[in-house]
Amino acid sequence: MNSSDFGPSMQPKAQSARRDMKDTTMKVRNSLRSLKQRHRDCRIVRRKGRVYVINKTQPRFKARQG
Repeated sequence: MNSSDFGPSMQPKAQSARRDMKDTTMKVRNSLRSLKQRHRDCRIVRRKGRVYVINKTQPRFKARQG
């Protein structure tokens, strides 16, 4: 039995894994001024000496200063 016996539906999909990873990534920028204005729910927080932009309604807008 080899992998060709299972067909394409049984093999893992790398594309969907990449898409899920992109949703959880955080942008890293020198200046957060433009990023905090992207959505009205964006908040600036300081945690462990770093400045973050968080957004609980749209998590894709999260960023870190660095």
